[in-house]
Amino acid sequence: QAKECNGVKVPIDTSKPNPNEVEFDNLYLDMNGIIHPCTHPEDKPAPKNEDEMMVAIFEYIDRIFNIVRPRRLLYMAIDGVAPRAKMNQQRSRRFRASKEGMEAAEEKQKIRQEILAKGGFLPPEEVKERFDSNCITPGTEFMDNLAKCLRYYIADRLNSDPGWKNLTVILSDASAPGEGEHKIMDYIRRQRAQPNHDPNTHHCLCGADADLIMLGLATHEPNFTIIREEFKPNKPKPCSLCNQMGHEVKDCQGLPREKQGKHDQFADTLPVSEQEFIFIRLCVLREYLERELTMASLPFTFDFERSVDDWVFMCFFVGNDFLPHLPSLEIREGAIDRLVNIYKNVVHKTGGYLTESGFVNLQRVQMIMLAVGEVEDSIFKKRKDDDDNFKRRQKEKRKRLKRDQPSFIPGGQFSPQALGNRSSPQAICNPRQAAFEMRMHDRQNSTTSASPNTSLTPDGSPSLGGGIKRKSEDSDSEPEPEDNIRLWETGWKQRYYKNKFDVDASDEKFRRKVVQSYVEGLCWVLRYYYQGCASWNWYYPFHYAPFASDFEGIADMPSDFEKGSKPFKPLEQLMGVFPAASGNFLPPTWRKLMTDPESSIIDFYPEDFAIDLNGKKYAWQGVALLPFVDERRLRAALEEVYPDLTPEESRRNSLGGDVLFVGKHHPLCDFIVEQYKTKNTEVVDIPPELCHGIQGKLTLNDNAVLPDQVVQSPVPMLRDLTQNSAVSISFKDPQFAEDFVFKATVLPGAKKPAPVLKPGDWEKNNNDGRPWRPQLGFNRDRKPVHLDQSAFRTLGHTMPRDRGMPGMYPSAVPLGAYGSPYARPLMGSQQQIPKLLSNLRPQESWRGPTPLFQQAPQRTAGAAPLLAWNRMLQSPNQFQPAQYQGLGPMGYPQRPEDRMDRGRQV
Repeated sequence: QAKECNGVKVPIDTSKPNPNEVEFDNLYLDMNGIIHPCTHPEDKPAPKNEDEMMVAIFEYIDRIFNIVRPRRLLYMAIDGVAPRAKMNQQRSRRFRASKEGMEAAEEKQKIRQEILAKGGFLPPEEVKERFDSNCITPGTEFMDNLAKCLRYYIADRLNSDPGWKNLTVILSDASAPGEGEHKIMDYIRRQRAQPNHDPNTHHCLCGADADLIMLGLATHEPNFTIIREEFKPNKPKPCSLCNQMGHEVKDCQGLPREKQGKHDQFADTLPVSEQEFIFIRLCVLREYLERELTMASLPFTFDFERSVDDWVFMCFFVGNDFLPHLPSLEIREGAIDRLVNIYKNVVHKTGGYLTESGFVNLQRVQMIMLAVGEVEDSIFKKRKDDDDNFKRRQKEKRKRLKRDQPSFIPGGQFSPQALGNRSSPQAICNPRQAAFEMRMHDRQNSTTSASPNTSLTPDGSPSLGGGIKRKSEDSDSEPEPEDNIRLWETGWKQRYYKNKFDVDASDEKFRRKVVQSYVEGLCWVLRYYYQGCASWNWYYPFHYAPFASDFEGIADMPSDFEKGSKPFKPLEQLMGVFPAASGNFLPPTWRKLMTDPESSIIDFYPEDFAIDLNGKKYAWQGVALLPFVDERRLRAALEEVYPDLTPEESRRNSLGGDVLFVGKHHPLCDFIVEQYKTKNTEVVDIPPELCHGIQGKLTLNDNAVLPDQVVQSPVPMLRDLTQNSAVSISFKDPQFAEDFVFKATVLPGAKKPAPVLKPGDWEKNNNDGRPWRPQLGFNRDRKPVHLDQSAFRTLGHTMPRDRGMPGMYPSAVPLGAYGSPYARPLMGSQQQIPKLLSNLRPQESWRGPTPLFQQAPQRTAGAAPLLAWNRMLQSPNQFQPAQYQGLGPMGYPQRPEDRMDRGRQV
């Protein structure tokens, strides 16, 4: 964390050792996971304009860099044009976001009018343009501006930050085709295939997607860590109508905000806290998987790396970005465990593994799927029983809460306050008026509760016009979405195909077509994860998946894909994924194709569409029933409007590539500068000895950052770089033949990380009943500090003996604290307490320099000894008693030899 001194933030020196006691070589940023929370955050006020968004993105990258501190490479990857298989999901997300945004705005306006009509109080409506997050798509002006800003940011840090001194930086912006995380994986795969690659490179990937875990495992790199934001559920959000906390828009009553405490202006402001991050260590996950997947008495040699690939493949059945999951496999119902158990039972019959370096053995997969199909019926019945039991428990819980709820709670200045509220009590103002308001409120509640289904006229008398429908929150059972499939009843397969595909289950030819498309999808996804994109044009042409029991005879199904396919261009992709409401990001004549009733592709852009809940409860879990885009019809329609593009739009519509940046201290800098001086237009190879073993092709860049040339700031609030010494050049990954196969295996020379898990992580009943404590952090040799014998004796002699709970020192009032019953004048012996505390020391010396956050705070000279002592006693974080197996007197840890002397210490 950056520290402040006199209101000025002191920058962190990232060239110093990593405080997490681990050194990373490469840091990869999946930038879309950074762009979205910075442009439209959920837990703090949104940036006012695009410039503030860019600065927020810069600060986020700085925060990640300060934590990870890579020493060789920083790779920033923004999502470019995605494969067609992914575009269907992107289309669904963007249409939903547009529809939900419009519905939310209409609902908000409706509730606002109702509240104002009743005389409620609401702050004036802010007139500001809503940020359309759909602009975070390749080809838009926003993404083009973001690329310019990131080029400026990289140049600035290479010039000014010592931690970036010898760093190679690669920026793959939205003009380079491919999803961000897959561009990163493609880079790692191609570098691994080079002879100069270091097999013990420590990779760190920043992103929140769960598929990053699968992608990291698929690299088979021994040192792979994922850093992601720590997810904190149920964060408080203010009502968007009245800006008050504690209720949602639908529950807003338009009441004026009550004054709360002395500093009322801070009452409803969101607590702004620094985002915290967690590390996911894939080497630890590999230890768990090795324990889980190891099988004895196999008819073939057990290979852990191959079994990891099979595990990754089986996880695709539970769900991924390109295929709908099988109806019988829900991850929350333990589908992964079920698949692993079936896999371990069937693998003896298969004669080998399911996959090899991204290619699927369909004959063996068929055996797994048919084994799942045998238990499908029981899975559906158990799911129904579990749902019924859950609803019954929820109903009982609601009844219990309703029964125990107090009939009346006073509000305003008489409202109950939580225990421990430190704010001083406020003087009572106008108690007669407050009592009258409470009586009227209670009377109104009793009137409405007496006849909840009777509507009232403005004068309070019952209306003859009929009752008002009772809200679902007041009823004992919430309305359930209608389920026409009823998978738990006989005939579920016939009903499923009739409702979802509008065909009879007896139509064997159609079912075979659905299964073949799904099998193609499984092969495509695995190839995508292990070898790169097999086809830019392939996609799954249905909204729903088949059943596992339908996977008969798949062994002879073809799984090859057309070669030489090309990605869409950026503006073509926008036409394929945007709803008409986001057409403002497109050229005018292109936009017209989305809205003109005479347009030949108007059917691609429905104003409204159905969402099939598909057995789920919430709309976001359902399936958006959008028509699939016909690529031939789309291209034919766009041919007519291509001539209307301006030169700037044509530039944004072209596919680009990656750019490599280095600073003046980097060994590669002089080599790149020489290329520009000689104006070498040919492609040159990177000398790997100058760039940490990184290999690739370099070509001169038209918009390059060059030494001694001013780098213009695209953000008005940031200065231009007038003394630039960084340089940039176009970069291309090493190229291979189209049929080249990247081997999914651990490289020769790779060292296996030291094991982290202990026997107690597997068995609950060993170790004499004492739980094992997992290793926290990266340093397995970290030794906790402890008190030695003299310090324990000091505590034993000094602390009072007549405590109510001996041994519970942390709950005691500190010595000499104000108001303590044990406070007494200093005695001569107590003056020596601080000197005795010098016995506090680590058991073993650190292997490296002590991290800053572990160093003891500097004490000011001349401070009273007792104050220093009190400060130690009052600091709950100074010691962590939970980290030790043996606790000494007063809850402090003790060494084994101290326990034997315990009787002599009293």
